[in-house]
Amino acid sequence: MTFFNISNTFFEPWGYPMSYLEFFGTVAGFIAVYLASRANIWSWPIGLVNVTLFFFLFYQVQLYPDMFLQVFFFVTNLIGWWRWAHPKPFEEDRKKELKVSYMPVRQVLMLTVIGLTGTFLFGSLASRLHEWFPVVFSKPSAFPYLDSFVTVMSIITTFFMIQKKIESWIIWIVVDAVATYMYYMKEIKFVALEYLIFCFIAAYGLWNWMREYKSYKEAF
Repeated sequence: MTFFNISNTFFEPWGYPMSYLEFFGTVAGFIAVYLASRANIWSWPIGLVNVTLFFFLFYQVQLYPDMFLQVFFFVTNLIGWWRWAHPKPFEEDRKKELKVSYMPVRQVLMLTVIGLTGTFLFGSLASRLHEWFPVVFSKPSAFPYLDSFVTVMSIITTFFMIQKKIESWIIWIVVDAVATYMYYMKEIKFVALEYLIFCFIAAYGLWNWMREYKSYKEAF
């Protein structure tokens, strides 16, 4: 289908050939992340549109770990949607949705070790995909270790987003900064711009979720 072909140009802002896939995937992602920063449950269903379109985009620019990440995101968007909508009684906020909360320090340290180890292992795998499966992956993986860092840390952080952990936004700032560089170098510049904006939205999300956490104490 031509819609899912990155070579099919939607329009050309400043001479940049913008595909339908990149444009609509990016817009859906922007809306989803902004809503997440507002702790709005609609971030999850809109995120489903974003990850579906980005799956096809990343395959065509040889960012294979990122491509696989979209499959994970599709499943976790469904889980997150359900989890935020069905908190236990002691976890409810004023909207009867899941409250934001902090992670224990030990959990943060464990997360760091797992993330770095996973990046090395996944990066090693990604760098060999074109050798093992040349029919499917005709070109070498671009930035296998940076791409794997984005993939592994996004996976870990998404689990904490599902639980509404405030520290998730700190990790997203780092991940989004690395992704911005990587996508810019791969010349999917609209996506790179989106992730640059995500850095600022993540900073806002961190501030907003911290403020919401304080509001729980003020309510009692």
